[in-house]
Amino acid sequence: MNIRGLLLAGLIFVAPAALARVYKGDEAAALRCANTIAYTAVLLSQAELIGPDETKVMLGITVLILERHVTGTRTEKKSALATMRDRRDVAQTLTDYQTNATKCLVQFPIN
Repeated sequence: MNIRGLLLAGLIFVAPAALARVYKGDEAAALRCANTIAYTAVLLSQAELIGPDETKVMLGITVLILERHVTGTRTEKKSALATMRDRRDVAQTLTDYQTNATKCLVQFPIN
């Protein structure tokens, strides 16, 4: 492969990360809330501390926060959530949930 081919291949490989959307302000806060609620729902469900109905409600809240308070495509939002999840460990996420879940629902209403 020639230099041009290598450059094109590199650009194609690097381009998705380079084009990742950056969220700031209220949208970043909404993403953090959505991540906190979703991740906590999954953890509590896996530990059998909540049932399927509670898990479904918590995940539904996450979807509504994303739909109503975060702009972008579904793919952009999903990518941003993955980034947020990867930046927070389990302990940080659970602490966020205990400290901020109620505030999240006030700041980012779903009804």
